[in-house]
Amino acid sequence: MAMRFIQAIFKRQEKPYVHPYLAGAILGVVLFLAFLLTGNGLGSSGATSRIDAALVDMVAPAHVDNNPYLLKMAGGDKNPLDDWIVPVFLGALLGGFSSGALNGRLRLTTTKGPNISNGMRWLMSFLGGVIFLYGARMARGCTSGQALSGGATLAAGSWVIMFSIFAGAYALAYFVRRLWL
Repeated sequence: MAMRFIQAIFKRQEKPYVHPYLAGAILGVVLFLAFLLTGNGLGSSGATSRIDAALVDMVAPAHVDNNPYLLKMAGGDKNPLDDWIVPVFLGALLGGFSSGALNGRLRLTTTKGPNISNGMRWLMSFLGGVIFLYGARMARGCTSGQALSGGATLAAGSWVIMFSIFAGAYALAYFVRRLWL
C-alpha cells in the first residue's frame, strides 16, 4: 500500500509553476503574517546552527559548555531546538516537499552541464552550500533572513549583504561556468 502511494507521487503529471508575481505577493503576505504573529521574520540558517548545536550537545556536551558560540544556544539545560526558527525551517522543508509531491516535481535528478560528472556536481553543490552557510552565519542571516526580513524592514545592512551576495555570485560565475556549459 505504501509503495503504491510513493509510486503515485513520483509519477504525477507535472503542473506549471505559479506566476512569479503571484508567488512574490504570496511570499509578501507570508512574511507580513510572520512578523504579525511571531514578531520575527523568515530565515533558516539560524535553524541549521541550532540543529548542529543539538547534535553536538547530544554527543559532546562538554564541548558545548566550552564553546561560546554553542553555549548561548545549548549551554547548561537549554534546548537549542526551542526557538521559533526551528519550526519555520522544518515547515519550509515539509512545505517544499509537499509542493513538489502535489505538483509532480518530486524526482531525484542531478542538474548539471555536459562536461561534469554527477559526483563532481554533488561535491561542488555540497561545498557551495557549506561556504554559503558559513557566510550566512557570518552575515547574521541567510538570503531569506537578510533579503526578505531585513529588506522588508529597510535595514541598511541587509541591503549591503544582498548586493554583496549578488556581486560575489556574478564574480564567481566565470570560474564555475564549466559546471553548466
